[in-house]
Amino acid sequence: MRQIVLLAGGVVLFSLMGVAQTAAPDPWTGWKFLIGEFDAGESSGVPGAASGGGFTLAPDLNGNVLVRKNHAEYPATKDHPAFTHEDLMIVYRDGGATKALYDDSEGHVIHYNVSLSGDDKEIVFTSEAGSGPQFRLTYDDLGSGAVKVLFEMAPPDKPGQFSKYVEATVHRKS
Repeated sequence: MRQIVLLAGGVVLFSLMGVAQTAAPDPWTGWKFLIGEFDAGESSGVPGAASGGGFTLAPDLNGNVLVRKNHAEYPATKDHPAFTHEDLMIVYRDGGATKALYDDSEGHVIHYNVSLSGDDKEIVFTSEAGSGPQFRLTYDDLGSGAVKVLFEMAPPDKPGQFSKYVEATVHRKS
């Protein structure tokens, strides 16, 4: 009798180990078009056209977060000297919601709520309205490794009324 109990216990233990080792679903499946390394292409907007740059977006911390590192170089114009912009964004899950924390070389910090379109072709980051400007960052999958990036701002007194600040097309590096 004791051998039967030990055998049954062993079967249950091995069954549980198999369940524990089953891979969890990838929480970033809808992000595939944006994960990777991208070079900046054409751009326009308030700071002017970027002369170079790009970003990477990659899973980190055992796939629990996505980390985006961005670099953009702007040439001198009659209104301002040449400058470089760098930023870091961490995308994370908070319960059932996806959120992001953005920090840049100019001292800006933005907290975003993130939504993904049902067809996995668009990802939108929207900051909450408050005492300062409201921001919206949109990535649209154009196919063939090209992504449209649109950064918009809404004045504090007109939340949700966004206007373009910077727009660019980026291309996946091979």
